[in-house]
Amino acid sequence: MQSEILIGIILIFSFISTYFVKRIAQKYQIVDIPNQRSSHNEITPRGGGLAIVISWFLGISVLFYLGQIESHLYYALMCGTVLAVISLLDDIINLSPKIRLLTQVLVAVGALMFLKGINPIFHIGYKQELKYILYPITIIGIVWFINLYNFLDGIDAYISIETIFLALCFYLFTGNLIALILIVSVIGFLYWNWPKAKIFMGDVGSTQLGFIIVVLGIYFHNENELSILNWILLTSPFWFDATFTLYRRWRNKEKLSIAHKKHAYQRIVQAGFTHLKTDIYLIVINIILLVSVFIVRRFEFLYFLVLLMVLAILYILTRQIDKRKSF
Repeated sequence: MQSEILIGIILIFSFISTYFVKRIAQKYQIVDIPNQRSSHNEITPRGGGLAIVISWFLGISVLFYLGQIESHLYYALMCGTVLAVISLLDDIINLSPKIRLLTQVLVAVGALMFLKGINPIFHIGYKQELKYILYPITIIGIVWFINLYNFLDGIDAYISIETIFLALCFYLFTGNLIALILIVSVIGFLYWNWPKAKIFMGDVGSTQLGFIIVVLGIYFHNENELSILNWILLTSPFWFDATFTLYRRWRNKEKLSIAHKKHAYQRIVQAGFTHLKTDIYLIVINIILLVSVFIVRRFEFLYFLVLLMVLAILYILTRQIDKRKSF
């Protein structure tokens, strides 16, 4: 009963606090002004992700107090408070990329320490020696996922929908209440961000959500509840778009530090699709991925075949977008 009440309170709190963040952002002109890289054409308040962040930390802290979150997971997730502060400052005054990256690395290291590392994907020997390989790779992976989540926050409701989907998958496969806290924290904001958005999430929200999703992925993998291989499959629309786009820009000798709007989801909007229609396509892809994970959890030997098929589909979709809006 306590959990149900908490979930309801967090949903209402997220909804109301997003409204107040919107009012404050408007008052102090914390807004997103459209430019040649924007997918919007109106000045819109940003920083609404602060409501998600506050709701999230409030929710998991109450769960921790009630003894429904293990301490090492709670402390790993609380490392995100540092990331939230730096990202909020970046939304307001535009911090140096070096400061942002250093913060992300430190937060990733801290979270991984609290999680006691990551278990090998395959059950083979030399676990002690493997950690010297897995730890740095995992830290790079956490930092990359934080950033790619930020990169893909470019149209209304896009990463909110993805986060709710992933959190729903976490709950379906693990039954952990923390996933429900994440869902309601985002849903309260999503009302205001649904096309046509009245407020944008900003870095404070997008970077935090990326951090949460990857930390929960590692935790559930370590607990043998949801393999990181399943997590890779579920998150493939995001990391494929971000990574493939980065590769193509590098291949074209573009300056990677310069902002752009070449991601597949951005170009499909430029080709004439509405934000809502693009969001619906994401939902359809996610449903297909969820079915795929159910299959590979039942027939593990099919995993890499299914992964290759998913990557092939995402590649074909990207090439179809190329025909509508060239890279």
